[in-house]
Amino acid sequence: MADAHAKGLTALRVVLGFSLLATGLHYTHNTFAIAEYPRIEWLSLGAAQILVAGGWFLFTAAGIAGYVAYTRRRYWAARGLLLLYSVSGLVSLGHFLVGPVDIPPFWFATIYLDVAAAVAVWAFVVWSAVAVGERAEALAPSP
Repeated sequence: MADAHAKGLTALRVVLGFSLLATGLHYTHNTFAIAEYPRIEWLSLGAAQILVAGGWFLFTAAGIAGYVAYTRRRYWAARGLLLLYSVSGLVSLGHFLVGPVDIPPFWFATIYLDVAAAVAVWAFVVWSAVAVGERAEALAPSP
């Protein structure tokens, strides 16, 4: 179990690092260049900026809490928090539901990187459930 935990911790650091970079870039651009993205007509630009920036901080807090839970061998809590965090990348596809996205190619690419990061988090959670298993939490020493 300890070997799977150590491998998982290394993988989680890589996945979360990639995800934090991808979501950080995308959400920052989305917040400061909100007018370049498709709008929801009933939502003001200021309110949209607050939702985007606030959402990033809330999602990121869930991701960090998931990381901490994993380091403490609280695997099911970690998985749940990481899946919640992954929503930050999956909702990026919502840009395409509202209207055409007309932004520079680099920022357009951050939408896809955000989604790829979310998929990587999901993949980690699935791997963790299989490789670390359910019994690891019960066998872990108390902190």
